[in-house]
Amino acid sequence: MAIKYVPYFPNTLEGQAVLDNFVRTKRVLRYRDNDQVIERVQRGMPLYEMELKEQIGQNPNNLVIRGECLSACAYLKDKGVQVDLVYIDPPFASGADYAKKVYIRRNSKVAAAIKQAETELDIEELKAFEEKMYGDVWDKERYLNWMYENLMAMKSIMSDEASIYVHLDYHIGHYVKILMDEIFGEDNFRNEIIWKRSTAHNDSTGFANLHDCIFYYTKSSELYFDIPLVPYSQEYIDRYYNKVDENGRKYLDRDLSAKGLKGSGYSYSWKGKDGYWRCPYTTMERLEKENRLYYTTNGTPRYKQYLDEMEGVPAQDLWTDIFAVNSQAEERVDYATQKPEALLERIIKASSNKGMLVADFFGGSGVTAAVANKLGRNFIHCDIGINSIQTARERLLANKAEFKILEVKDGVSLYRNPVQTMDKLKSLIKGLRNEDALDKFWEGSIVDTQHGMMPVYLPNLMDSSTRLLDKPLMNRIIREALPDLPDDTKRVIVYYIDITDRNEIEQFIKEQNNQTTIEIELRDLKQVLDEVVVEDEAGWELTETQYNLFKGWKVELKSFHSDRVLRKIEEVNMKGQQQSIAKGKAFKPIEISDEGLETIEWISLDSSTVDKQAPWHSDAEVKIDRLGYVILNGKKTQDFWDATIKCDQKPLRMKIRNICGDETVFVL
Repeated sequence: MAIKYVPYFPNTLEGQAVLDNFVRTKRVLRYRDNDQVIERVQRGMPLYEMELKEQIGQNPNNLVIRGECLSACAYLKDKGVQVDLVYIDPPFASGADYAKKVYIRRNSKVAAAIKQAETELDIEELKAFEEKMYGDVWDKERYLNWMYENLMAMKSIMSDEASIYVHLDYHIGHYVKILMDEIFGEDNFRNEIIWKRSTAHNDSTGFANLHDCIFYYTKSSELYFDIPLVPYSQEYIDRYYNKVDENGRKYLDRDLSAKGLKGSGYSYSWKGKDGYWRCPYTTMERLEKENRLYYTTNGTPRYKQYLDEMEGVPAQDLWTDIFAVNSQAEERVDYATQKPEALLERIIKASSNKGMLVADFFGGSGVTAAVANKLGRNFIHCDIGINSIQTARERLLANKAEFKILEVKDGVSLYRNPVQTMDKLKSLIKGLRNEDALDKFWEGSIVDTQHGMMPVYLPNLMDSSTRLLDKPLMNRIIREALPDLPDDTKRVIVYYIDITDRNEIEQFIKEQNNQTTIEIELRDLKQVLDEVVVEDEAGWELTETQYNLFKGWKVELKSFHSDRVLRKIEEVNMKGQQQSIAKGKAFKPIEISDEGLETIEWISLDSSTVDKQAPWHSDAEVKIDRLGYVILNGKKTQDFWDATIKCDQKPLRMKIRNICGDETVFVL
C-alpha cells in the first residue's frame, strides 16, 4: 500500500478559493467517465517507498526512476523537487504494440577462433526474435483520464517559469490539446510544433502521414525561453547568399538607405552619392576600411552580410530539418519509438538554461536525459519498463553522467514490463480461462463445483488508474459490471494490486451490494505476481590474475541458464516450424549451446558488499553487442567476448543480464 497520498497542489486555507482547473467537475472535454478522475486527483498522488538500486557519481539531482509517472511525481513533490522543463513522449493511443529485437549473441567459446580466422559477420544470419516491450492499446476514455491525472501530477512539480512539451500524433493529440488547455490554461499555450519525422511515401487509402505534433505550454507567464536558431537551408543560401568576395566568402548585400525607415537617418554625400543613410558618416568610413561595402552598377553602397558570420534563422513552429533516427545512425540504441537527439537539443536549449532540471516521465530510450546531460542540465528519467532503465543507464554511462537509479516499491513485481505480465497472467492464475459470454470488463472465469462459473476481474497493469482498488472502482463493479452477468452467477473474484483499506472496502461491499446475491471475493494479485520472476542460474570460476601489468581478478563464465529465455526461444521455434510447414519450406530453429553463454547480454562486478539487496556499485562491466563485440566499461571495442570479465579489486557480487533483459545477482 501507499505510504500516504501527496496533494497535487497545496491545500487551501479555509474560505480560500481553490483553483478552478483542480476541482472542476464540469470538465471542458466531455467524454464517458470524465468525472471519475476527479476523485483520484482529490485523494492525491500515491507515495510509495523508493529503493536506491545504484549510485553512479555524486550528482544528487540526476535521477533514473523505474516506476509510473504518478508515483515518481509523488516522490519528487514530497522531496520538494521542482522541475524547470518537462518533455514527454507518452503512448499515442495508437493501438500498436512495440517490440524489442532480441539477438542471440555469438558463442564466446568459439569467438577467439572466429576472430583469428577474420571471419566476416553476416548480420542477416544473426539469430533473433522479437519480444513485446509495451502496448499502446487503450480505449479513448481511459487514456484521457490517465493523461489528465499524469499531466496534473507533472504540473504540481513544475517551477513557476517551467515549460512542458507533449509529443503526440494524430491519433489522440487533438483531445490532449484540450486537456492541456484545461490544466495549464489556454493563455499558457505557446505553440503547436509540427515535426516532419518521415520522408514522402505513398498511402493507398489517403494522404501519407509524415508528421508528429508537439504541444508547448508553460506553467505561467513567467517563462524561460531562448529562441533557437536554425541553420539556413541550401535553397535559401543559393537564393540570397549568391555573391562571393575575393576571399571566397559568400555574402548577402543589404540596403543602407534610410528612405521609408521609421526613425531618423543620416543625410550626407558618400563618394558623390547624395542620400539618406542608415548609419553615420564615420560608420560608413569604417565599413569601407573593413571591405564591408558592395557597390551597385550606379555606385550605390550596400552592406555585405557574410554567411559565415550568421548563426541561422529563428526556429519556427514547422520543423523539417530534423530527421528520424535511421538504422545507420550512431545514436541508435535499437529502442522502439526512439527520438533523435537533435529534436531534444532544440527543445532543451529553447526552454532551459545550464543547471536547470529537465524531466521526462516516459523516458523510453533515454534521449532526453542524455541530451540534457550533454548540455549541462540536470535530468530526471522515469519509465515503467526495465528495458528503458537499462538503455538509459548505458547511454548515460557512455556520456560520463552521474546519477542515481531508484525503483518505486509499489509491491508489484512487473516481471520485465506490464505487457509481458498481462500476457502471462492467464497462465499464472490457476483455472483462469476465456469466457466469451462475459463482458470485456471481465478477464475470464474460474469454474468450481461449489460456485460454478466465477467471473474474474484483473487490473490493467498498463493503466495506473485501475491498479488501486478504492470505493469508486468498487462502486463501478457493483453498479455496472454485476448486473450484466448471467443469472446463475453466484460469486465473482476481484483481483487488486493496491487497496485503500481492505476492511473499509469489504464494509462498502456489504452496504452497497444488497441488491444482488452475488458474492464478491477480493484477492491480492501481488501474491501471484511475486512468484513470476525465476532467477537465472550461472556457473563461474573466480581467480586472481595478471593483466595490464597489474594484478587483478578474473571471473570466467562456465555456464548460464535462463529458463525464461529458453522457453521464449522454444515458443519462437514452434511458431516458426508451424509457419514453415504451412509454406512447405525447411525450418532452421534457433539453437543454444550447452553452456548457454549466447544468452548473456551484460555482466557487472561489484567489490563493495555481498548483500544481494544493497545498492549496486559497478566496478567493472562488459556488454556484448548484437554482433558479439565487447563494450568494456562503456567503451566500444573490436574484441569478441571470451566469457571473462576482469576487475582490479576482488569482486564480491556479480550481476548478469540475459538477452531478454532480466537481471540476476550472484554472490561470488
